[in-house]
Amino acid sequence: MTIGVAVIGAGSWGTTVAHLAAHNGPTVLWARHVDLADTVNATHTNPRYLADFALHPSLSATSSLEEAVSRADVLVMGVPSHGFRETLVAAAPWLRPWVPVVSLAKGLEEGTRLRMSEVVHDVLPGHPVGVLTGPNLAKEILAGHAAAAVLALADAFIASEVQRCFGTDWFRVYVNHDVVGSELGGVVKNVIAIASGMADGLGAGDNARSAVITRGLAELSRLGVALGGDPRTFAGLAGMGDLIVTCISRQSRNRHVGEQLGRGRTIDAITAEMDQVAEGVRSCRTVLELATERGVEMPIVAEVVAVVHGGRSAAEAYGELLRRDVRHEHHGLALP
Repeated sequence: MTIGVAVIGAGSWGTTVAHLAAHNGPTVLWARHVDLADTVNATHTNPRYLADFALHPSLSATSSLEEAVSRADVLVMGVPSHGFRETLVAAAPWLRPWVPVVSLAKGLEEGTRLRMSEVVHDVLPGHPVGVLTGPNLAKEILAGHAAAAVLALADAFIASEVQRCFGTDWFRVYVNHDVVGSELGGVVKNVIAIASGMADGLGAGDNARSAVITRGLAELSRLGVALGGDPRTFAGLAGMGDLIVTCISRQSRNRHVGEQLGRGRTIDAITAEMDQVAEGVRSCRTVLELATERGVEMPIVAEVVAVVHGGRSAAEAYGELLRRDVRHEHHGLALP
């Protein structure tokens, strides 16, 4: 039996996931703007975000939420965290009961500090909720390069069925039932990537970048375990895998923001010229609030917040980190 997929959000990653799903069954991509939906249908490309990449010929697009959602067997939410709830509420009247919802967003809801799966539970109680995450750069996947992701969904049977929607010969989808840990990995790695980018912008070298990534993983793991995540998740695709690619790739929006901050530019100037969202800019304060609430030390995240929202320079932030007391490498990480 084929599974019909609706992907809500025609940014680079939402479009890429729709392209993957179209290999396995009927897939419709919802675009906010009519002209973009028309272009996808006419040319099988998304020139706004993914110029020069051909999309699967069977992929269709629409600007009507009703058309996209009403016949979906799986609903994929590919909109950024700040528009996630509003879009989901708008889609809810057209969604059939019990249809699984898969989030692609790697951020937290400001104010409530909810993960996107929690927002789905809030708006659509009773629907199975999962997250598709991992070290996935859209342009590399569209170019046909091998990649892997993890689908985190609590129900094993539903996870195995939804898994079939996204896998291809070059895109491997693993299953993980730890929604909390998988989701937090995607959130926190964006903040650490800003710190990694700042090291690049300061010309700190590969040793410093490696240290930031590794100590960032420790911070990510501490918070993830404190919030109920499985510690094994953070050594996998949703943790270390996603963290590495986001911290080192020139395609990473969050790393780019950090690099520009390291070069002395202001956050307003950097984000004004970007046509897509760098989730770490929005989520870093919320991550730090969660950590403070749980008594979890996250010094790298704290310095990112100070630079992005407090006016501290990247050089000052790195100086603060280097002046911290040196402790046991596993300090604050109580593993079972």
